Amino acid sequence: MNILIIKPSSLGDILHALPFLRVIKDAFPQAQIVWIISKNNEAILAGNPLIDELIVFDKDSWRQNISLKNLSNAIHEINALRKTLRSKHFDMVVDLQGLLRSGLMTFFARAPLKIGFENAREGSRFFYNKKIWVEPGAHAVDKNLEIAKAILKTQSTEKIEFPLYIDDEAKENVKKLLGGIKEKKYVVIVPSARWQTKRWPAENFGLLISKLSVPCIITGSSADIKIAEKITAASGSKGINLCGKTGLKELSALIYGAKALVSNDSGPMHIGAALGIPVISLFGPTAPEKTGPYGWKENRNLKVLRAAVPCSPCFKKKCKEPLCMSKISVETVLEALKEFL
Repeated sequence: MNILIIKPSSLGDILHALPFLRVIKDAFPQAQIVWIISKNNEAILAGNPLIDELIVFDKDSWRQNISLKNLSNAIHEINALRKTLRSKHFDMVVDLQGLLRSGLMTFFARAPLKIGFENAREGSRFFYNKKIWVEPGAHAVDKNLEIAKAILKTQSTEKIEFPLYIDDEAKENVKKLLGGIKEKKYVVIVPSARWQTKRWPAENFGLLISKLSVPCIITGSSADIKIAEKITAASGSKGINLCGKTGLKELSALIYGAKALVSNDSGPMHIGAALGIPVISLFGPTAPEKTGPYGWKENRNLKVLRAAVPCSPCFKKKCKEPLCMSKISVETVLEALKEFL
């Protein structure tokens, strides 16, 4: 059997699809699994033994507001992906993204069975010949597993696992970055998030670090260097800034070796949860019931902290005064973290 999984982005969403991958591979151990992934997220799945092939595409070329300057590049990218998918023959295509572009990918692929969410957005459901209804308020992991249950014609799945692969090279690279800091002797700090409203103030992260006796590693992309500099300044230069120095594989290896993780609602938070690391997650405008670290209500190693403000969750990407984040006190985070230290 040849199976195509469409889940190109974002990082957290991809991690939420890993239990689906585990269930399907266990059910069809001889199946050839192909996964469509966006270019900037490729590394998180590269080398995963459960996946036989990654089809990588440039997500930026598919943006809705395409300028005339980039139009030819976008058309070229879309046409190349169409040809790649048309050249293959799948027995099953599963669209776990549920957007117009993923619906088009489903349409391009040759397969007798094309599965997706009945309540998918942007009209993507019209490209499926088997539609699965999922509760809108359910967690993303559970939504994906509903698709797996429909495929396997069962009411339940086995123990939920996140098969996140980390290679030895990434682990060695992290050892070099950390110098003499040993595994399980440091805390990872993730101060960034795609939305400004999801970010705990940098000064708060710095004050938290100043109160800890263990090394604190601040991680993120090169775009987060300035935030990290503010944090280290507020911490009395105690924080170690590794922003821009780790790819996704190194980030996973760094989190894997941590004693605990403190993070906004972001992709690295889900990496920590997938790897079984104690996670302190800070939530404001978003709902942890939908996108929080999976199993946080039952797992004492996964803690969700929120401020009691009536407007949360609002799901707004912009806010003049995001009280839902600023009102999460340093003392509250410190007390939650102490349990793991």
